[in-house]
Amino acid sequence: MTIQSAPATAITLRPVSFGHPDAIALNDRVQLEYAERYGDEGDVTPLDPTMFDAPHGLYLIAYDEHGTPLATGGWRTQDANEEAYADGDAELKRMYVTPEARGLGLARRILAALEEDARAAGRLRMVLETGTKQPEAIALYTSSGYEPCPKFGHYRFDELSRCYAKPLQD
Repeated sequence: MTIQSAPATAITLRPVSFGHPDAIALNDRVQLEYAERYGDEGDVTPLDPTMFDAPHGLYLIAYDEHGTPLATGGWRTQDANEEAYADGDAELKRMYVTPEARGLGLARRILAALEEDARAAGRLRMVLETGTKQPEAIALYTSSGYEPCPKFGHYRFDELSRCYAKPLQD
């Protein structure tokens, strides 16, 4: 039996719509961070809340015991298309941890839950796009088994863009 130490604060991962007010508020925060880091308007990848609806995706928010939203992330189905995705892809989107909750392992917890859900949905690999000005994200993904892959998606021609993939099926 493995005994794990209890976290300092009880965290609950809750599936919500990308259109949920907490999801919108956290997306606004991450967009501000992108704008500050890259000196632009943030991530303009077109997203529709229904892209994350089961069985074609999942959107999660991590809440503390007081109901405060601290982190978010989602995956959406992608298949071969003009943006260089492959059949069976699950794309990670909007992974974000608020500055006050960083260091609690929330990104890893959300990432594992999203991978598990995408795997259960029959997706073959998890893919993501991040940028060179997000070294924390790159470190998270590479330490979680993601490897660089050919570029895809909205920012595939941007020199600051980096794409990663991880097989989901054995």
